[in-house]
Amino acid sequence: MGKTASPTSKFTHFDKAGNACMVDIGDKRETAREAMAAGSISMSPKCYEMVRTGTCSKGDVLGVARIAGIMAAKRVDELIPLTHQLNLNKVELAFTFDDPGNSVEIVAKASVTGKTGVEMEALTAVSIAALTIYDMCKSLDKSMMINNIRLLSKSGGKSGDYQRQE
Repeated sequence: MGKTASPTSKFTHFDKAGNACMVDIGDKRETAREAMAAGSISMSPKCYEMVRTGTCSKGDVLGVARIAGIMAAKRVDELIPLTHQLNLNKVELAFTFDDPGNSVEIVAKASVTGKTGVEMEALTAVSIAALTIYDMCKSLDKSMMINNIRLLSKSGGKSGDYQRQE
C-alpha cells in the first residue's frame, strides 16, 4: 500500500489540526464553471437489446435514468459531506450505445456560475444514471457492471482547466 498523505498536505477539506471541515469559499469570486464526466454500464446481450430498443417492461429506461441523474446532481450537497449547495445553471445527460461491448455509455455535463466547481455534480449524475439503469433492468440481468466513472473535463475556477487524456 502507498503512503497516506498527511491531512494538512494540500487537502482543502482539513483544518490545521487535521479535522474535516468545509472549505470557506466566502472570499472567492463567482465564475462560469463547467464539468463533464462519463461512465458506462455493461449488460447481457438480451438486456442490452431491450434497453436499446426501448422494450423493457419498466418503460423508458434511459429517460428515467436521465431524470435521476439530473435530480442527483441537484442534491450533491445532501449526499456528499462538505460539498457546497450549488444553484446549477444546467445538467445534461447523453447516452450512447456500444454494440460490441453491450454497454451504454453515459456522459453528464453540469454548469454553474458560482464560487466552486461542479465536478461532483457531473460525477454524481453519471453514477446515479448508471444505478438507475441497473435498478430498472436487474430483473433481466443481475450481472450488469458499472464501469470507469471518471471526470473528463472541467473549466473555470482558481485551479484552471482540466482535460482528461484518454
